[in-house]
Amino acid sequence: MRLISKIFNLNDPGWGRGNNNNEPPRRPGDGPPDLDEVWRDFNSRIGALFGRKPRRGGQGGGNGGGPGLSMPSGSPKLFILAAIVIVLLWLASGFMIVQEGQVAVITKFGKYTKTLGPGLQWRLPYPIESGQTVNISQLRTFEVGFRGSARNKVLPESLMLTTDENIVDVQFVVQYRLSSNGAPDYLFKTSNPDESVRQASETAMREVVGQQPMDSVLYSGRTEIAAQVQKIAQAILDRYQTGIQLSTVAIQNVQPPEQVQAAFDDAVKAGQDRERQINEGNAYASKVVPEAQGQAARMIQDAEGYRAKVIGDAKGDTARFASVESEFAKAPDITRERMYLSTMQTILSNTGKIMLDAQAGNNMLYLPLDKIIQQVSRDAGNHNAAAAAGAAASTPPAPAKNAAGTTGSSRPSPYGNGPASQNSLSVNRFSR
Repeated sequence: MRLISKIFNLNDPGWGRGNNNNEPPRRPGDGPPDLDEVWRDFNSRIGALFGRKPRRGGQGGGNGGGPGLSMPSGSPKLFILAAIVIVLLWLASGFMIVQEGQVAVITKFGKYTKTLGPGLQWRLPYPIESGQTVNISQLRTFEVGFRGSARNKVLPESLMLTTDENIVDVQFVVQYRLSSNGAPDYLFKTSNPDESVRQASETAMREVVGQQPMDSVLYSGRTEIAAQVQKIAQAILDRYQTGIQLSTVAIQNVQPPEQVQAAFDDAVKAGQDRERQINEGNAYASKVVPEAQGQAARMIQDAEGYRAKVIGDAKGDTARFASVESEFAKAPDITRERMYLSTMQTILSNTGKIMLDAQAGNNMLYLPLDKIIQQVSRDAGNHNAAAAAGAAASTPPAPAKNAAGTTGSSRPSPYGNGPASQNSLSVNRFSR
């Protein structure tokens, strides 16, 4: 090997000044050698390697050309050198560079042996071992039910049947990548793993949609449906050992078929009106029911308060009557007199009155002048106001009952011919 490196050393200053001439080696300041000189020197070195002596005088045979590269036939060194070069080149072919985010799957005579990570790797050269790189970091995407945009529909993929026997148009997107150790399964366990992902996702979507009502698929249950589809599809792919990991299942568009779109819109509007009326009814009930409950509670509390008041008053009256009765039993006359005075005080304290002292007797007369004044004021607008006022003044007052429940005395009044008891209250008990 040292001999070979010496022969092919490009930094050798003797190139173009071989050993077959007497010229000194080329210095760095000299010009470059001629191509013929370089070729002759190369042939001389190759010949020396295989035991051929270099020719003298720098002249070769054959039309003034340089010496030809003639090798001894059957030389073992030639075959050894060729074999070494071929082996080195064959071994060098086993080097491979694996990019970041990729892995190299190595097979020996067609059977999987190992997986190499990113970087400069080496394997046994072909045909013993062969390697195939797989991108495990790439996020792969495909659409189901459409291609490119929602307008480019694929109806055989998108039309699905719900549990309430309605047809819906479902368009969704699936994103997936290979798992960290799933490259061998991706290459060797299934013939077309990408198509397996499509079929598994579509199967899972049809299964989940077939278990849901139409309203849930269209409005409220999209997120739950996507999660269930991803779970079921991943279970199918794991059972088939595809080495694929689902990243996202996103529902892009769900709508009824175009043929019934107008009728479905009317049904949706009717449902929205129904929900609105139900909400309004619930709001009205939420307003009226608490008010009615408050009124009922207030009435119950008022009734309970009235009951407590009546019971308390009755108990108080009973206790007072019992106490009065015990005192009355001790001194009947005095108790009767006190009861009379208390009653008269209660009656006379709440009425307007004028007390007149009669000169001829002990009786005191009560005239309801306040009633008379009110009557006069009501008749003031009439032409006969003065006459009506005089007639009202001359009219004797109505008889009033005393505390014992009897009318006044029937004795003649000192102020007129009529009996004084017609409109007056006898208070002759005051003279006692």
